[in-house]
Amino acid sequence: MLPTDYKIFRNVCPRNCYDTCGIISYVKNGELIKVEGDPKHGYTKGRLCAKGYAYTQYVYSPDRLRYPLRQYPRGSGTWERISWEQAIEIIADKILELNKRYGSNLALAHNKFSGNLGLLHYAVEGMFNSMGEHTKTIGNACLAAGFDAISYDFGDNINPDPEDMADSKLIVIWGANPAWTAIHQLSHINAAREKGAKVVVIDPLYTPTAAKADIFVQIRPSTDSLLALGIVKILMEQDKCDNDFIRDHTWGWEPFSSYVKEKISISLVREVTGITEEVIFELASLYGSTKPCANWVGFGLQRSMNGGQNTRAINALVGVTGNIGRKGGGLYYFNPTPNYFPQSLLNHPSPESRQPREVDINRFADDILSLANPPVKMLWVASRNPLSQDQNLARWQELLESLELVVTVDLFMTRTAEMSDLVLPATSTFENDDVNVGYWHYWLAINQKAIEPLYEAKSDLEIARILTRKLNELSPGFSDFPYELTDEDWISKEFTPKVLEIYGLANWEELKDGPRKCSGNKIPWEDRRFKTKTGKFELYSRDAKENELPAISTYNQPRNDIYPLRLLSPQHRNRLHSQYDFVPWLNDEHFDILKMNQKDARQRGIEEGDTVCIYNEAGLLSKKIKLSPYIPLGVVVASQGGLKPINSLMFDLPADMGMKESGSRGLAINDVYVECKKQVK
Repeated sequence: MLPTDYKIFRNVCPRNCYDTCGIISYVKNGELIKVEGDPKHGYTKGRLCAKGYAYTQYVYSPDRLRYPLRQYPRGSGTWERISWEQAIEIIADKILELNKRYGSNLALAHNKFSGNLGLLHYAVEGMFNSMGEHTKTIGNACLAAGFDAISYDFGDNINPDPEDMADSKLIVIWGANPAWTAIHQLSHINAAREKGAKVVVIDPLYTPTAAKADIFVQIRPSTDSLLALGIVKILMEQDKCDNDFIRDHTWGWEPFSSYVKEKISISLVREVTGITEEVIFELASLYGSTKPCANWVGFGLQRSMNGGQNTRAINALVGVTGNIGRKGGGLYYFNPTPNYFPQSLLNHPSPESRQPREVDINRFADDILSLANPPVKMLWVASRNPLSQDQNLARWQELLESLELVVTVDLFMTRTAEMSDLVLPATSTFENDDVNVGYWHYWLAINQKAIEPLYEAKSDLEIARILTRKLNELSPGFSDFPYELTDEDWISKEFTPKVLEIYGLANWEELKDGPRKCSGNKIPWEDRRFKTKTGKFELYSRDAKENELPAISTYNQPRNDIYPLRLLSPQHRNRLHSQYDFVPWLNDEHFDILKMNQKDARQRGIEEGDTVCIYNEAGLLSKKIKLSPYIPLGVVVASQGGLKPINSLMFDLPADMGMKESGSRGLAINDVYVECKKQVK
């Protein structure tokens, strides 16, 4: 029994993760003592990952930013503590001065993404929208190419309930590693296995998930589309496609099947993918004989110049085998349930006469530097660490040198914060209220303020309140941000009658008693009514053709590169991008190593434990070598995060899709090539 001097709160992990775990926090005398999983959360069921259990170290890290800091000159490391009043005055004065200089607010830009996915953290976007014209990002750094591919074929992205995977008879995981990145899904996968289901993992890397699979297929990176189309070809030849579904519910079967017959050969599939003919036929046999089949498309395989086509080819395979609209089957990628909510802060309107201009988040530095009339002179960074996660850092350096004020809001002194003029301390998820809805499962949870903000930390919403209030004091009517609204007011705005009905709530306060599941989670496409223009599943997309893309899912030869080693940079189990770098429980030497096959190492005179220089046209860095026979020839692997982030070797390389749904093409970060040489001491 819990001692009476403890208080209990419900929290949610807001990180950019599949699971969006429910948390129970225990507070004594205003201090967060421990966290554990919320047993009332129907998806995460009282369990957390290592990152979740480390939250007490995260919150009370000695590296937490405590007060507003000012650096002069930028990048010098010479910091002084200032008050919030001083910080807000500096920012407000610069905003107003730029407005007077250029006659608009277009010289203001913000760079924000998914470091905190709570709905109230959209206060950053709401604050800038309230000032009218400004420079904002469009696009998606994570999943744009795959999102477009699904949109072309299905007409909309509707994820099956991941809990239904327990009813699958075959589960094929294309390029995902849930053992590290979505651990709660394993319980549903294992439930299916206990009932006789087989699990297939298709991945360039022998991941912990691959180690648990019944069949592991090690594919060459970015060749998934060819494998999927090769499987379709075998099924066509063996007459094992679902002819009823094809006849009644698909569009474009004739040109699609003709393309597969004429352009795809099993010898080509074998040669390009590196998969033996025996395994290709075994996969075809499983697809042709087993329903329902769940197909999980990981974000990694669409982060290539062929990423959208990879996804479209897998879509086609799922369609022609009749696995769409079946419980336990279908295509799993992304669940857009946040779209049920009005997202009032994100969608706070700008005045019609003062619309913002847009730049590509995946080409941010280049796009900002190209702007004139006016140029961007002030940058606000929140929920993001671009100098550890973006690409083309040389252009970022040029951008920083051109700016007059850089403001970063964060909990820690990140690489981006180190290159800022002002750093504002942010609250953790335990220090503010919020609403969190995941992008994978169908559960909704409330995040309660469990402890008072440490030191002088403030939430994005509180910062928006005090800054817009100050702006209006200095220039009446400058912002229409409703800074008088409380956190609870904003939460209430999210719970429209429709949202309350979907989640079976009388009011949002009921979430304090436990998370709720969306009742709208019907089996996607069970009625076979697709949201394409034809109303059918499109194997041939006229929309794609109109957008100057192949109408049919195709395989494109990978680019030739002057560097011989393909660099892959997956997530580590103890990180989400660069987050958790400051948590001792989660630190190990893994982030300073580069994994390489022994044969590739021998060709370069490299041995286990050597320090190597890794380089390409974007930059260079050093890491220690760890040799592994499980790394494919011609591939090197370095996890994201750590003190020497691998992104310094990445540049603006676009994926093939992304424009349709997000407004910009995705990133082909898995098509980066490098060379390595032993570093001489």
